[in-house]
Amino acid sequence: MKIVFMGTPEIAVPVLETLIKSEHEVAAVVTRVDTAKGRHGALTPSPVKEKALEYDIPVLQPQKASDPEFLSQLATYNADAFVVMAYGKILKPELLAIPPLGCVNIHTSLLPVYRGASPISAAILAGEKETGVTTMMMDEGLDTGDILLTEKVSVAPKETTLSLEEKLSQAACGLILRTLAGLCDGSVKPVKQTGETCYAGMIKKEDGLINWSEPAELIERKIRAYYPWPGAYTTYKGSRIKIFDADVVQTDKEDCNADVLGCAREKASAGTVTDLPDNKAITVICGEGNLMINELQAEGKKRMKTADFLRGIKISVGEKLGE
Repeated sequence: MKIVFMGTPEIAVPVLETLIKSEHEVAAVVTRVDTAKGRHGALTPSPVKEKALEYDIPVLQPQKASDPEFLSQLATYNADAFVVMAYGKILKPELLAIPPLGCVNIHTSLLPVYRGASPISAAILAGEKETGVTTMMMDEGLDTGDILLTEKVSVAPKETTLSLEEKLSQAACGLILRTLAGLCDGSVKPVKQTGETCYAGMIKKEDGLINWSEPAELIERKIRAYYPWPGAYTTYKGSRIKIFDADVVQTDKEDCNADVLGCAREKASAGTVTDLPDNKAITVICGEGNLMINELQAEGKKRMKTADFLRGIKISVGEKLGE
């Protein structure tokens, strides 16, 4: 089968390479335009573009995927199907109609749940124990097309968006090969999406700011869901502190270092440091429960264990984070 692959970020690279090394022919790759990065704004190609060039595959980078000249160029490749994974642009009907077998999208959730831009982070935020990958026929809607195949993937207790991306990307490699084989021999038939749905919208940088009045369990999930971007963070004496690893600590209301805090646990406000166990961690009061911070990064410093952080920055029980 002749394929045009459309994708942009790192999560799509293993799928592209799987298709390149398979019996199928990747005739061209479509990706986002190079972006300015770094202090000097140097133009940087997408990970998908870099992989395509490594195999001498033609790369197309339209400003708009609906541009008539681009659509005409795309049609010249005479691809049987387009395979799309995290391309990052809405595809119009004119593009979807080009390949005779249609456009197959790889989505990193078990549709119809978590349609949209950030399904992996959303699954972690919701505390899901299981998510997965879905292949679907693309239509004009946002992840609303008919389902082809799915594969379930477990979510580990300490799973981050980065680690779950890697697992889902690997699952997608085998799933797309089974999907294309099924489309060729007719054994895979599109099935309408049914059941409850929800959307995972775009994550914004400010979403990473920790609200200590939220339950500790939710804050811990946010720390993992927002790694590596935008990162979960709080402030201490006006400086930003990123948090990379934490554990929920359920404590009795009376267990609060009351002598130091000068108040009962239920009266101490969210964000208050309630313990520094062996000077290896920082325990903070949340809206429900406590959160023990194990690994963090002070502004202008490297990521480190909390024990190393406390050797250089003195935080006392009773002080507050997030002010």
